[in-house]
Amino acid sequence: MMNWAQLLTPHRSHHELIGTPESGRSHFHKDHDRIVFSSAFRRLGRKTQVHPLSLNDHIHTRLTHSIEVGSVGRSLGIMAGEAIVDELPPWITAADLGAIIQAACLAHDIGHPPFGHAGEYAVRDFFRRHRGSSLLAALSPDERDDLCTFEANAHGFRVVTQTEYHQFEGGMRLTYPTLGTLMKYPWTSMHAGAKEKFGGSTKNQVG
Repeated sequence: MMNWAQLLTPHRSHHELIGTPESGRSHFHKDHDRIVFSSAFRRLGRKTQVHPLSLNDHIHTRLTHSIEVGSVGRSLGIMAGEAIVDELPPWITAADLGAIIQAACLAHDIGHPPFGHAGEYAVRDFFRRHRGSSLLAALSPDERDDLCTFEANAHGFRVVTQTEYHQFEGGMRLTYPTLGTLMKYPWTSMHAGAKEKFGGSTKNQVG
C-alpha cells in the first residue's frame, strides 16, 4: 500500500516554510511556476532535441520537447489522480497530481548540455582525459567520478536543488513529491557501474 500522506507531502526541500496555499495555486503549482520562470528552463530553447533535414526552419528544441512532455504528463497525472481520488490525502486533488507530474516533466531535461547525448559524451571525455591533471586535483574521488561519468539527469537534479534561485541553499526548493518524481535513477555515480545512468550527485543529495 502506498503511504500517500508521506509521498504527497506539501513540504519543501531545505526546510522552507510551506505557508498557506493561494487561491487557485497549490504548493505543487508553485513548483511548476518556479521551474518555468528559471533561467535554466529558458536555456532549453537554445538546445536542440533533434535537427531534422526539413524544408522549413523549425528546429525542435529541448524547450519545445519539455513543454510537450509536460502537457502529456499533466493529463496522465490528472487521470491517475481521478482513478485513486478516494485514497488521496485531503490536501491533494487530481489536478495537484497532474501539476506534480507536469513540473517533473518540464524539468526532466533541464540538466542536458547542448548537442543532446553527444554533449554528455563530450563532457565525460574531457574530464576523463584530465582525471589525473591539476584541473581536478582539488576534487574528491566521488566528485571526479561525477564529472568523468557526467549524466544529464543527475546534473538536472543538481540544477533544481543547488544552482537556481537559492544557490547551494536548496536551489528552487521544490516540494519533495516533485523532486521524487524527477528522480529517474535512484543511485549515485559511485553505484552506476555498467548501468551508466544515475540520478543524483554523491555530494549534492537532497536531505
